[in-house]
Amino acid sequence: MQGVIGLTLAALVAGGWLGIHAYAMFVFELSWSNWPFVVLMAVVQCWLSVGVFIVCHDAMHGTLAPGRGRLTAVIAAVLLFLYAGFGWRKLRDAHLAHHKMAGHAGDPDFDEHHPGQFLPWYGTFFKRYFGWQSLLFVHAVVGVYWLVLGIPMVQIVLLYGAPALLSSLQLFYFGTYRPHHHIAGSDFADHHNARSNNFGSLLSLLTCFHFGYHLEHHRRPDVPWWALPAAKRAGIGAQELSADGAGSLASAQSMAEQDTKAEAPA
Repeated sequence: MQGVIGLTLAALVAGGWLGIHAYAMFVFELSWSNWPFVVLMAVVQCWLSVGVFIVCHDAMHGTLAPGRGRLTAVIAAVLLFLYAGFGWRKLRDAHLAHHKMAGHAGDPDFDEHHPGQFLPWYGTFFKRYFGWQSLLFVHAVVGVYWLVLGIPMVQIVLLYGAPALLSSLQLFYFGTYRPHHHIAGSDFADHHNARSNNFGSLLSLLTCFHFGYHLEHHRRPDVPWWALPAAKRAGIGAQELSADGAGSLASAQSMAEQDTKAEAPA
């Protein structure tokens, strides 16, 4: 049942994301009279872009469709490449390293030099993930859209570039910075160096597809994104983590790593 739900939601998120992009680039005609609709499309596309990353994130943990690692790895690899030419294995390995080293030097999502500063940390985060492959991919797509297909540059910027960049900012703020940044006089609950927001389920969905329930995610990486509200209601983040509990969670994470690594495409 988890796999059916996960793949169905992934199809809705990815299908909406691809559908809006195709409409915005190949059908829609930009004009001054329809700018409110442009803003609406850009906002929805930004949110769906965050959702695409969360779907791929579940694939990294083997929770998108348990036992179907090859399928989910292919789905994630295609989506990450279409988003900005990202490499599936690079992002998967970096995220699993984040779980092992959360909040410490060596954590690819953490800036140990600016642990409480948003802008420097975001700059570090962006540079680590947006490499030459992504740069070439985005330039190639923009070049084809503008020079070959004749799509106005302003339309490309507003409905392709802006949603993609803003989604990275949204994902970073709600899914990385808020959960992991250091606050003077406020300690983390445990070795995961993560905290969760106190948003209700609807706001949590709108901000980051429940990825803001971050301590629950670190303690239960075997729980898919859509089940994190139930994990929060169950008090996963509020409970004291026993030695046995830590061991069982490490075991779950190890199983997810083995699943994705054994069945991921080259």
